[in-house]
Amino acid sequence: MYYLLSFFSIFTLLINTNLAAAGTIQINFTEYDSYSIEVAHIDIGDTIEWFPKSKGHNVEFLAGPKMDALPAKSEIDAFHSVVFEVPGIYLYQCTPHGNMGMLGLVVVGNDFHNLEDIKKTQLSRVATSVMNRLVKTAKLN
Repeated sequence: MYYLLSFFSIFTLLINTNLAAAGTIQINFTEYDSYSIEVAHIDIGDTIEWFPKSKGHNVEFLAGPKMDALPAKSEIDAFHSVVFEVPGIYLYQCTPHGNMGMLGLVVVGNDFHNLEDIKKTQLSRVATSVMNRLVKTAKLN
């Protein structure tokens, strides 16, 4: 009986450990020149996967907590995956459609320490307006 209880306890611990593991969010490129999720709140160690459900789009990071260590730019019409290990806000765009406002924000660890740096990113008038809307949305969640 002792061994059975020990096995059950260890098994339960292993299951709960796996449930606490990093998560994955999937974001699609849409036919409306936008991302299916514009503001993603994730935990440190989580992954975001971008899927080319509509052609002509990619992911290019413009700003983040460590400017010298931003994730690589994806190819056009290609799947892209990034594991976020550094807390803070990341701003990204679709390279061909960024000036038209195809932007996204990733908030890692609910950390807004680099928000002022994000707001200083040079963007078109339309993209700046979209970024300001996304920042307001991020703060509400």
